[in-house]
Amino acid sequence: MGLKQLLLSGLLLSVIEPLCAAISIGSLPDSSMVPGGVAVVPTGTEANSGSYRDERILLADFDGEQYAIIGIPLNASIGTHQFALELADGRRELLQFSIEDKEYVEQHITITNERQVNPNADDMVRINRESAEMNRAFTSWDDSQTPVFGMRAPVQGVRSSSFGLKRFFNGQPRNPHSGMDIAADEGTPIYAPAPGVILTTGNYFFNGNTIILDHGHGLISLYCHMNTIDVVAGTVVDTGDQIGKVGQTGRVTGPHLHWSINLNNTRVDPALFLVD
Repeated sequence: MGLKQLLLSGLLLSVIEPLCAAISIGSLPDSSMVPGGVAVVPTGTEANSGSYRDERILLADFDGEQYAIIGIPLNASIGTHQFALELADGRRELLQFSIEDKEYVEQHITITNERQVNPNADDMVRINRESAEMNRAFTSWDDSQTPVFGMRAPVQGVRSSSFGLKRFFNGQPRNPHSGMDIAADEGTPIYAPAPGVILTTGNYFFNGNTIILDHGHGLISLYCHMNTIDVVAGTVVDTGDQIGKVGQTGRVTGPHLHWSINLNNTRVDPALFLVD
């Protein structure tokens, strides 16, 4: 099943079925109320659904209490933020949490392929098409899966580039680093860090060979620069199943895995989910 079919299936389910209340989970991610972090906020009620910055948020029951688990964008302003809850009786309730400042360091990278820094017109057509495809995948919402927040590292290696770095390519400022880079020899196996369904795979201009893995309820992970992709869209995987091998495809300076975590269509720090 391809990305289009999976997304259409999810859309039909959301139309046919009512919004689900919170799911029961075995653990919570680390709460880090900073740009690029995760807000874990007790709701004090039993809401059916919630939203933050026009994106649906994950509600979960843990140890007898309901929590809103919210991804915070890297560009979020410091201070008080609101999110909305839709209650079972139809009422709408607003709750707040406070974001503190966090200073991310700079990283300067030299790219020998100039087109990977300043793409030409034909490259931009491809880049825009691929960006739209990936953005559609990141908005997927699968109610049938229970997300697991305690994840294993997807590959054994050196964590060479941290989330949130302010990046400069050949001296030119670019978007902050939206994931965790793990350096490893080419061909090193890559494993699913938690259960999920392969949402889509592809070869992209910047990301190279790529997998997008849906863990349910808006929790989605991304794997880039792979040598080989060992799964297809629609494959159900468990923690520890091999999904591919480390490579150096796309915009890279050497073999590594770029791994990112998306929560309510927001890139957040993968380190908050690691248990090893």
